[in-house]
Amino acid sequence: MTVTRPTSSTTTTSTLAPRDGATVELINVVKDYSGHRALSGVNLSMAPGEFISLLGPSGCGKTTVLRALSGLESISDGRIMIDGKDVAHQPVNKRDIGMVFQAYSLFPHMTVQQNVEFGLRMRKVDAANRRLRAQEALDMVGLGHLGERYAHQLSGGQQQRVALARALVTRPRVLLLDEPLSALDAKVRVQLRDEIRRIQTDLGITTLFVTHDQEEALAVSDRVAVMRDGNIEQVGTPEDLYTQPATSFVATFVGLSNPVDAELVGDAVTVFGMSLPLLGTGPRDGAVTAFIRPEDIALAPSEPATGIPATVVVSSFLGSLRRTQVRLDDGTLLFVQHDVQVRPLTGDRVSLVLAGRPVAVSPR
Repeated sequence: MTVTRPTSSTTTTSTLAPRDGATVELINVVKDYSGHRALSGVNLSMAPGEFISLLGPSGCGKTTVLRALSGLESISDGRIMIDGKDVAHQPVNKRDIGMVFQAYSLFPHMTVQQNVEFGLRMRKVDAANRRLRAQEALDMVGLGHLGERYAHQLSGGQQQRVALARALVTRPRVLLLDEPLSALDAKVRVQLRDEIRRIQTDLGITTLFVTHDQEEALAVSDRVAVMRDGNIEQVGTPEDLYTQPATSFVATFVGLSNPVDAELVGDAVTVFGMSLPLLGTGPRDGAVTAFIRPEDIALAPSEPATGIPATVVVSSFLGSLRRTQVRLDDGTLLFVQHDVQVRPLTGDRVSLVLAGRPVAVSPR
């Protein structure tokens, strides 16, 4: 895969000038813990400079993948390739990888500047160059003026920026981010999310970003790998995952979907008596579960003969849209997304009309 990075208006300083990101490949990676299989033959390829998010629920193996790639965890089987070289048995400091974790992991007895210099000190970089490179890294994350402060004097967002600067100062070719935003409040999380993507784009670092937040993954990634129970279920662009989910789990985990009973015959899916085109390939003809996105259902305040009668359960204002839960006469619950100008009340009788777009299905 060739990654085309957008042009940034930010000018990168000399010691942190862009490098070619590394190619990364995980081949049939297995990890066992005392009889428990945490990773079941994970395969993933990353192009130089690509930003991939590992998305999945807690406990699915995301962090284990990251720790295996970094060298913090050994693997039970498989290969870990960086630029075509198997590094599965190499120590952490030989892999040219930078890491940022959910916990900021700053040294409390060191200043911000000293924290950022730490990796360079371990590499025996001379003091003058350490100071220069650390200052440039702090400038890049917007904290160049806070080098003499200590961690306890910083906000959570500032501490995570310091951790990012410390990871970048050694100019790694691979950057690993393990839930780096989850401890931050919503506004700071979005700001730092976008800042990480800008910096990654500027520097061209191949980046693997672990998150359980689908909005984060969809917003920043070239591609997203969806994990479940130690396996990768699908890898694709954010648009592909949303519009062409490969499994029922992906359909329900990425975005909001309404799973409903349906019948498949050939390329036609019958839902609520209406025939819809099949999205992608499907199972054999017969009973299936169809996944209908809330935005693919129109809501009307009356009950035309062609609509599906329903009763409003609750309607929530979400800023740019309104999300309404309705109950069909057979008890089925559905979510509908619609214009904020339509304001249904609990108990209102409404009519639903399917947009007619292709739908994904799975065997029932």
